[in-house]
Amino acid sequence: MTEKADFIIIGGGIAGMGAAARLAPSAKVILLEMEDAPGRHSTGRSAAIFIRNYGNRTLRALNAASEPVLKEPEGISEESLLTPRGELLIATEDELSNFDSYLDGAEGMERISAEDAVTLFPLLRPEPIAAAAIERDAQDIDVDRLLQGFVRIARRNGAKIVTDAPVSALTRSGTAWTAETPAGTFEAPVVINAAGAWADAVAGLVGVAKVGLVPMRRSAAILPVPDGLDVTRWPLVASASEAWYAKPDAGKLMVSPADEDPVEPHDAWPDDMVLAEGLYRFEQAVTMPVTRVERSWAGLRNFVADRTPVVGFAQGTEGFFWLAGQGGYGVQTAPALSQLTADLCLGRASPLDRDVIKALDPNRFA
Repeated sequence: MTEKADFIIIGGGIAGMGAAARLAPSAKVILLEMEDAPGRHSTGRSAAIFIRNYGNRTLRALNAASEPVLKEPEGISEESLLTPRGELLIATEDELSNFDSYLDGAEGMERISAEDAVTLFPLLRPEPIAAAAIERDAQDIDVDRLLQGFVRIARRNGAKIVTDAPVSALTRSGTAWTAETPAGTFEAPVVINAAGAWADAVAGLVGVAKVGLVPMRRSAAILPVPDGLDVTRWPLVASASEAWYAKPDAGKLMVSPADEDPVEPHDAWPDDMVLAEGLYRFEQAVTMPVTRVERSWAGLRNFVADRTPVVGFAQGTEGFFWLAGQGGYGVQTAPALSQLTADLCLGRASPLDRDVIKALDPNRFA
């Protein structure tokens, strides 16, 4: 028996679940997730920090639009999803051009001395630091509360979330799409492709022009800190060329080599050599030797050529909507992009600037 809805969403990460939450009050929604629970891949492995100046101009506009929801998540959570952290950017002499590019057009960034940088993150060695800046308003995001808040809103408004349901076939007949999965067959006039690293593969099922999505592996490790150090209030610190970054995590340090290695869509795991090289770069910037890795993991960041998300209806294929290519910005832009998705799918005006919406249009690659 085929189950019918107004919208089928493929993918239960933060993007798809956010879209379900925003559409469900006005339409019948079925969300299909290939894993046994939402958020198993990139969402569940995010570094989880809101940085207003992270990304290009379009992404910074989406960050700004998302921030009020993260601060006051009405219906999602009873408390703010943000807690103070701060982002400290440091540069060696070789990274000064990267540093200046990051600060160009940035808001709320304060240049500070190398000595001040060490005061904020006491493990840093001052000698290599040629420039430093702090974004004091950068904040940790409670990703699980955001995701589960979206789940509750969606279900409360009648959305059906189907897990263990990878889409094996997707066909268009008349005015409806039919999605076949091991968990059943589903039909709707509109399909929203929020499949993360698999989004181009979903497009390939129906011959929709792909957007050139490239999944890129990002690794991380948890390191112990020297006895007697309380890292709780330290900021995230990152090298200006994104050679590494480190963030306090439950009394320890999460360190990433900030790798972006192109890979096929899969359940990602870290490459030992890439992780070791990144930890070596971190070790050169700090006074702490890396003697033990307690845990490591990897996730996928999914980019198109201009590193801007792809959101909108595909040209020439009726009822096929893209919600993909969020790169490393998916969690912090989820409130804005989920609302935009609902507005476009329901034919409503969006509060986002017209140039921002145009920059997200999937047909820009035609």
